[in-house]
Amino acid sequence: MNWHFPFFLLTTVTLPSLGSQFNPLSLEELGSDTGIQVFNQIVKSRPHDNIVVSPHGIASVLGMLQLGADGRTKKQLTTVMRYGVGKVLKKINKAIISKKNKDVVTVANAVFVKNGFKMEVPFVTRNKDVFQCEVRNVNFEDPVSACDSINTWVKNETRGMIDNLLSPDLIDGMFTRLVLVNAVYFKGLWKSRFQPESTKKRTFVAADGKSYQVPMLAQLSLFRCGSTSTPNDLWYNFIELPYHGESISMLIALPTESSTPLSALIPHISTKTIDSWMSTMVPKRVQVVLPKFTAVAQTDLKEPLKALGITEMFDPSKANFAKITRSENLHVSQILQKAKIEVSEDGTKASAATTAILIARSSPPWFIVDRPFLFFIRHNPTGAVLFMGQINKP
Repeated sequence: MNWHFPFFLLTTVTLPSLGSQFNPLSLEELGSDTGIQVFNQIVKSRPHDNIVVSPHGIASVLGMLQLGADGRTKKQLTTVMRYGVGKVLKKINKAIISKKNKDVVTVANAVFVKNGFKMEVPFVTRNKDVFQCEVRNVNFEDPVSACDSINTWVKNETRGMIDNLLSPDLIDGMFTRLVLVNAVYFKGLWKSRFQPESTKKRTFVAADGKSYQVPMLAQLSLFRCGSTSTPNDLWYNFIELPYHGESISMLIALPTESSTPLSALIPHISTKTIDSWMSTMVPKRVQVVLPKFTAVAQTDLKEPLKALGITEMFDPSKANFAKITRSENLHVSQILQKAKIEVSEDGTKASAATTAILIARSSPPWFIVDRPFLFFIRHNPTGAVLFMGQINKP
């Protein structure tokens, strides 16, 4: 009788990163596109929720899976991701966590494996080489203890921002063999800091049509911004808010007209779209008003991935992870991601812009984020979208 043993894939994110130059059509951009497609699937079922995901985290976990998959299971992963895991991902991961970065970035990967479970040596070696993935033994027969070990690792790797990722009821003490975990942490300082004294409560009209008074950051400075339309002529605006290392930026997009729902823009967003923003934005002196917000979301990625065509790895009768182990049949039972983002005034010690003089000279254009919007944290040298989300209510 063939037993199929489930294992989990957990990606935890708290926002990431910098590095050397890559081809504009990098493989990481393809990985980001997969994450954007997953995001599109999620928002269909949760159009009014705050959603935060890490396309880079999703690509990392799927990449680790791809190294262990074989046959049709591997083919489905490669078809959806549109690339095979190779030296490029290794270079990109090194670029993202480079010590040259001025922002604090960590990307950590681990395989938590049942005591005594034997994995294929090439899988362990390749995962360590490409993803710097560590292997840790745990006792899954004691789900509470196993969860404590995994959650403690996650909490440490995300500097305390994410805890309680995994609950004991998700672990089957008899059948769980592996838990794959990816954790991404990012703390970036704005290149142009928002002054705390400028933060005031303003009206934000949420996706449900209700108005809320929320703290809004504000500053007048030089920002790159632009506007464009979807293929069906829905116009929207976008702006780049760089972090102080300048290799990472936050991009914000929202409909030009308040009557246009955010959901109308999302199907048209891809890495190619974002690349076009980067090439068409122009610097302007702009008064930016942006909600100060914290958003955290835990998402089950199983159904979104199945909708994209990655189905076999979840099916106990079809999953093929022979490159992880040949002694037992494995399948993926859960693939979860928990992400958190905090946006506040913090930035570099001083800004070159002199607000008082700029205000005195003219009345500048405004970029007011007072309704639902999309955000992207982009690693500019590679084009990787490290984090993205929709904020319907700060």
